[in-house]
Amino acid sequence: MKIFNNPLLFALCMLSMFSAALSCDRCLHKSKVASFARANINGACGYGNSATSVTARGGLVMASASSRIYREGVGCGACYQIRCTDPGVCTKSGVKVLVTDFTKSTQTDFVLSARSFSKLAVASKAAQFLKMGTVDVDYKRIPCDYGGQNMTVKVDKSSKYPDYLAVQFLYQGGQTDITGVEVDRVGSSGWQYLSHKNGAIWGIQNPPLGSLSFRLLVTGGYDGSWVWPRRNLLPAIWRPGSVYESGVQITDIAQEGCSPCETGNWTDTYVNQLS
Repeated sequence: MKIFNNPLLFALCMLSMFSAALSCDRCLHKSKVASFARANINGACGYGNSATSVTARGGLVMASASSRIYREGVGCGACYQIRCTDPGVCTKSGVKVLVTDFTKSTQTDFVLSARSFSKLAVASKAAQFLKMGTVDVDYKRIPCDYGGQNMTVKVDKSSKYPDYLAVQFLYQGGQTDITGVEVDRVGSSGWQYLSHKNGAIWGIQNPPLGSLSFRLLVTGGYDGSWVWPRRNLLPAIWRPGSVYESGVQITDIAQEGCSPCETGNWTDTYVNQLS
């Protein structure tokens, strides 16, 4: 069969081939990064004190992100590697960050605490580097890795048992976005949608009574899938601030569209020659 005799089929085939050719595990982006006196632990993502333990477990630092990365909270919990571009001052590895807050700045894609900002430079140049305030950077999204820690679900402080349930997901691994959350009473088949409230928080009025199960739609780039944490994830009586082990971890890597793909390993094999 000569499929190319059909112009529409030929166009669809070529579009599919073109999209596949531009699909990458990660892409290189160029922007600027600014420093701020200190990180905002009560950032827009709503992690609160949990952000400290999550970043420590992942070897990350907290970052405020611009609207194109924050994406009204969908970008919360994503990990990025950032490095500045002056080879005479900057480390090759830069810093790995977790999106925990939103910045209204249109001049930079990330804002870091002064301490985290200084880590972009080799130690001997850090004090001088910090005075710059804003620098040019390369950055790429990377998988979040928490060293064997499964994802957890935290009952947000805004919850009011039994009328309103709000949750956030901590230690979200892989390189995807959570774009949908559903809840159901264990033993039932009546899944109910949670609304994306703000930051990393999902909520539902009048949630099902009894022990609860969740399922998450994770997506990004060119793919998406459902993630099913263990049954009985939340007990029949849940309390704000409680944290529960999900029994699963996200390991998927979402595809991005760019050419060429970023395949380099950002390590500091040359730092001793500069410091």
